Formats: sequence, structure tokens, C-alpha cells
Amino acid sequence: MKQRLITGIIAGAVFLGLCFLGGWPYQLLLTAMALIGFYEFVKMTGIQTFGGTAIVGYLSVMCFMIPWDLIGISEWFSWEQGMWLLMLVFLLLTVISKNKSDIKIAAILFTGIVYIGMGFSYMAIARGAGDGHGLIWTFLLLCCIWGSDAGAYFVGRSFGKNKLWPAISPNKTVEGALGGVLISILISIGFALFVPDLLTIGRALLIGISCAILGQLGDLVQSAYKRVYGIKDSGSLLPGHGGILDRCDSWIIVFPFVHIVMLMPY
Repeated sequence: MKQRLITGIIAGAVFLGLCFLGGWPYQLLLTAMALIGFYEFVKMTGIQTFGGTAIVGYLSVMCFMIPWDLIGISEWFSWEQGMWLLMLVFLLLTVISKNKSDIKIAAILFTGIVYIGMGFSYMAIARGAGDGHGLIWTFLLLCCIWGSDAGAYFVGRSFGKNKLWPAISPNKTVEGALGGVLISILISIGFALFVPDLLTIGRALLIGISCAILGQLGDLVQSAYKRVYGIKDSGSLLPGHGGILDRCDSWIIVFPFVHIVMLMPY
């Protein structure tokens, strides 16, 4: 617990400090986290971490993380065109490698790129929101996610009796999940009261619910594929916490979701 606490304080201070600064420092941090997260994903699946196909994956994640607007270059392709071209590259690699990198590897890496690359890129998008309030939107989502995690943990420990999804995560309870939703809603409504000109109560309610439910589902997704590969943590970068994906599994689901369904007012 002591090691976990020390790691959490140091990592949290670095992350929040660079998030507060925004711009290039935060962009570079997110890019590093995305690349490390993809490395953890590739290693976990048993694919050669720096093989030719994996290298294409790292480059693809980098493309997701390049701040095209900050460097004054318009994106060459739309999201749809880029995704299709990426899929084509992986399919062609199965042919070029004579199936040494087969369709299963292509599918796994493609999934990891979208899951991790888009997840972290939307965190950058939120911080650089065009309305000039990116820091508020970022802290809103992070606080809702963290509040949901804490609420689920403490409510689950105190009142949890009914297992939520024992086949995937045996310690999670229905009571804990509901407690997490409640805390997330209270936090989002608190933000709405603090910045009423930016966030209505109705939108805050939807954001709070979304952060809690999608955040908990993101954690379950991580638990599901770790169970498939028989591992406890995705990595060991953060002593007492595991890897980048262990700490960011909720973030990289919540940030794209609230943006895609247009819950964020920017």
C-alpha cells in the first residue's frame, strides 16, 4: 500500500501538472503513454513487440497522436479514410509476410491501435477544446471517472453483496457499481453549479452517468482480455499500480465516447 501510495502521488502530480500546462508538454506525455500502452498490449498478446507488423502499429498510434492543428498542417485524411487505409496496410502485410503475420495478428494489432490510439488522442482533443475551456472539460471527465472508481470501491466494500460480473471481475458488486454512478453524478452536477455558463444540469447528469458506466465497462474490458491471457497487470511501469493500461483503461473508453455522442459542448 505504501508503494502504491507513493507511486500514485508522484505519477498523479506529474500528470496533473502537465495537464494544467497543456500544449506540447501534455501532448508529448499523452503520446508517450499511448506508445507505452500499445507496447503493453502487444507484449500481452504474445506478438513480437518490435517485429515488423508491430512497428507499423507504433507508427499508426503516433499518427493518431500527432497534433495536426498545433503544427499547422491539416489532416490529410478523414477518420474513415484513415481507418480504411490502416486496415488495408495490415491486410497487405499478411500477404507480404507470407502469413508469418497472419490475419489474427493483423486483427489484434488493428484493434489495439484503435482502442489505444483513439483513446489517448481524444484526451488530447478534450484538453485542446476550441472553446478555450479544455482544462475544465478534462478535469470534469477525470474527476467523474476517479469519483466513480472510488465510489464503487468504498460502497462495494461496505455494502456489496451481489456480484456484478464474477466471470470477468469477481470482486466487483452491483452495489459498488451503483455507488460509483451516484458519486460520478454528484461530481458532474457540482461542476455544473461551479460553471453554469458552460454546463447545464441536464448535460452534467448525462456526462456523470456516461463516465461512470463507460468507465466501469472500460475496466471490465481490461479485466476480460487480461483474463484471456492469464495475467494480472498489463505492465509494471507504475509500482503498485501495474501498467499504463491498468491505470487508463477507463479514460481511453470514456473520452472518445462522450465526444462521439456529442456530450461535450465543444
